[in-house]
Amino acid sequence: MRLFRLFRLLDLMRLRSTPVTATALATELSVSVRSIYRDIADLQAMGAPIRGEGGIGYVMERGYFLPSLRFETDELDAIVLGLKLVSERAAPALGGAAQRAAAKLSSVLGEAQKDSMADSALEAGPSRASNRDGGSLPFARLRAAIAAKEMLTIDYRNASGRFSTREARPLGLTLFENAWLLTIWCETAQDFRHLRLDRIISLSGTGKRFRAEKGKRFKDALDLERSKLGQRSLGT
Repeated sequence: MRLFRLFRLLDLMRLRSTPVTATALATELSVSVRSIYRDIADLQAMGAPIRGEGGIGYVMERGYFLPSLRFETDELDAIVLGLKLVSERAAPALGGAAQRAAAKLSSVLGEAQKDSMADSALEAGPSRASNRDGGSLPFARLRAAIAAKEMLTIDYRNASGRFSTREARPLGLTLFENAWLLTIWCETAQDFRHLRLDRIISLSGTGKRFRAEKGKRFKDALDLERSKLGQRSLGT
């Protein structure tokens, strides 16, 4: 979430006693330089005493603390429900991260909204997929491979029992009510595939890396699925 990136940006600025360039901050946060410019401008608008300009560097005056955040009621409800869904339904590592994020968020809210967050009337129940797939399979290994753009060899058995081995680019993970799906770009089929985690038999690294290519990204796979859904809803 961008909110937490702003917090991290403030932490990075607090640690610096000399100006730091937007390029260095963008590298540290794995975002574009343009995003850093936008984040700096927003923090300055919120009152953060950040001095400097693009191309030269930025520095923040010492002793600054971010004022309490305020959200609209529906905004806070959406954030709280989202964190509860992750905590309840995602793999243990992400569930713990959601709980830590909720604690950090609570620490910067005003007292009234902090109480509202603690006494939220929204709750998330478990799904049949829940932690089962993320816990029984190397969920952390897949997340690391996705982040590192590491090519994998995946042994898989489909719903009809057919076994296959494929070299694939792991692109993203999606949680549905019944299962986790891993979206890949299959090098053999030269197309996207969606694999249920509970049907993956084994996976291993190939020692190769891949680049994000237009038409072979997670975003492209999602756009394609949305397009198919739209066509079906129109009866085409």
